[in-house]
Amino acid sequence: MKIAFIPLALAGALSACQPNRPDSPEKLKAVIVSYFDCVTRKDFARMKTLTTPDFVIYENGKIVDNDGMIEIIKGSPIAKATFSLDDVRIDVDASSGSMIYVNHGKFVSNDASTITRDFLESAVFKKVGNEWKLRFVHSTVKK
Repeated sequence: MKIAFIPLALAGALSACQPNRPDSPEKLKAVIVSYFDCVTRKDFARMKTLTTPDFVIYENGKIVDNDGMIEIIKGSPIAKATFSLDDVRIDVDASSGSMIYVNHGKFVSNDASTITRDFLESAVFKKVGNEWKLRFVHSTVKK
């Protein structure tokens, strides 16, 4: 019995000492794509599930949390918005990650006029339990 126990204990101890492996960068990208999809669909409840409780966006010189972002969306004359990401660079470890990217936005207002904007953005993610959550976004209109 002792002989069988020693290899099992040794294997368990060695696996416990292994450093946490980084997660796939695609998992972080999926969170931000889902967040912008929720903005597009005005799915405010789902937006909140994708973020940490202390989530904020720095946008147009303002600091906005989820509730503030929801108010901006509700008060906007934009009838439809679409977003696509480009030049994506992601850094991720076992519990946190960051992403920089260009966000191409297309906005159609209630009067059917269309505006396009490119945004330089960065995002910070935090792993909560087994889920990645968006913690911070910084957005600047690209000139």
